[in-house]
Amino acid sequence: MIKKTVLIISSSLRVGSNSEILAHEAEKGAIEAGNKVEFITLKDRNIQFCRGCLACQKLGKCVLQDDMNTLIDKVQKSDVLIFATPIYYYEMSGQLKTFLDRCNPLFSKENNFKDVYLITTLYDETSGKSERAKAGLEGWIECFAQARLAGLLDCGGINEPKEASEHKDALKKAYDLGKNI
Repeated sequence: MIKKTVLIISSSLRVGSNSEILAHEAEKGAIEAGNKVEFITLKDRNIQFCRGCLACQKLGKCVLQDDMNTLIDKVQKSDVLIFATPIYYYEMSGQLKTFLDRCNPLFSKENNFKDVYLITTLYDETSGKSERAKAGLEGWIECFAQARLAGLLDCGGINEPKEASEHKDALKKAYDLGKNI
């Protein structure tokens, strides 16, 4: 029996992305726990910027012809969302911010998602450097009464491509995040 429907969205565009490596570990844990999991990367998606026309509030979907209407449908139907992003200048990636902006049609719909998680990687080893990304995501979550930020995995000191593969502690934390959702 499937426990929850989990959607994992990786926003890094880099080959060998550290945040994506950790997102895949969360995926393994979530699958092992008996959840139905879908993993999406934004790197090959056509996602335009929101134009702020608000037509989506009347139509229930975006008028832009790109990949977002399909992705929005997946977000709406998921019980759990896990976003993975590298931290650029102490903020979430532009790809993730654009994705969140384009989820505007969800405001006029009933959504399943309740628990939202954030996985971040960044060069700086100082803890708390993902706070601005967390705050940005929390602002998005506040727009949905049923949703909450259920967890943050902040992995500093990881920079070079594929370096996360060598960080056993971060890999275990990502796996456990998925396993315990």
